[in-house]
Amino acid sequence: MTEPEARQYSPLTLAFLGDSVYEIEVRFALTAAANSPVRSLHTEKIRYVCAAFQARAAAFLMEHFTEAEAAVYRRGRNAGGTPSKNADPADYRKATGFEAVFGYLYLIGDTQRISELFLMVWENREALLP
Repeated sequence: MTEPEARQYSPLTLAFLGDSVYEIEVRFALTAAANSPVRSLHTEKIRYVCAAFQARAAAFLMEHFTEAEAAVYRRGRNAGGTPSKNADPADYRKATGFEAVFGYLYLIGDTQRISELFLMVWENREALLP
């Protein structure tokens, strides 16, 4: 898909897709690190696939976003949506922007950039934990 076509998508649709793209990156990283029991993998995954962590990751990545990625992030952050009962509304909005960037990059086929952004987050994950 072209960048102009991907930018036509609703930011919430981009976040819907990006949520799964980001989660599979986390799942792969955890699985590659150790052949652990599924329960412990799930518990560890939850630390990184939640609004609070993603909000902090988004703030960390802001200086690394391209202009296009920053624009997608802002659209996602400002899109609204209904936060889960456990999420702070401000964190939820930032996390939605974060996920929208991953969805946008997936739609345009830029898997290298997905990997770059994810690696930046993953290498700093302990510092980003809430």
